[in-house]
Amino acid sequence: MYSSLLRYGATVPLGLRSEGFFAYNGPVNRVIFLVDGFNLYHSLVQAQEDTDGPCVKWLDLHGLCSSYLHIVGRQADGRVVTEAIHYFSATPTHRTKGAQHRHALYMRCLQSSGIQVHLGRFKKKTAKCPLCHRTSIRYEEKETDVAIAAQLFEICHANAANFVVIVTGDTDLAPAVRTCQRLFRDMSICFAFPYRRHNAELKQLSPGSFNIGRGSYLRYLAARHYRLTRIMSTTPTRPVMRLGSQAAQKGFIPPPWRATMAR
Repeated sequence: MYSSLLRYGATVPLGLRSEGFFAYNGPVNRVIFLVDGFNLYHSLVQAQEDTDGPCVKWLDLHGLCSSYLHIVGRQADGRVVTEAIHYFSATPTHRTKGAQHRHALYMRCLQSSGIQVHLGRFKKKTAKCPLCHRTSIRYEEKETDVAIAAQLFEICHANAANFVVIVTGDTDLAPAVRTCQRLFRDMSICFAFPYRRHNAELKQLSPGSFNIGRGSYLRYLAARHYRLTRIMSTTPTRPVMRLGSQAAQKGFIPPPWRATMAR
């Protein structure tokens, strides 16, 4: 029983651990998750719109990724553990100050839970309508796909994991995955498709890929508590805020705050 729990990264209660009967001495398979932040974000927005339910943008990403280790474990010989989680996003400098502060706060919360955050940028672009010839300003996310591809190649080259799970439904990453599959045949790569982001082309490329259900978002709303400390204050206050709270979702958080894990 306990060997089965250990196989999927579960923790046996301290009083039940043993160096003998319950010890697991089999192979350990390391899993690294690469998360396309905005692809996941738009999926979260879609999930909320489809149910007219609570905001799910404040996601316990570590818990969500770890909950799918059992699927990776079906392809592995031995125990599977989360080696690292990389989150790729970009600072929304074209959005309101409130949106920028909420994004920055969530990035700090991810980092405090051990997730490695990689930030790209948005580039301003002028688009012209071919019919009415009017121009409009658009902002495109830059560097994210390249950063994910570069991180994937680095993981494969350094043999830093046995499995890589890419959380996205974006086909722009297909060439990078094909190249790594050809050059590093011992590395297993699959996709975790966010809700309503299933992609048949990527599924064919990596048959072990799977879908993230809408229910998972609700189960893994951020349950950890974070301590928010006002940075510029002679008498700092230290409120403990639930990351998924209504105040956090609506952005009722003054900008100069630092987020750390509450003990």
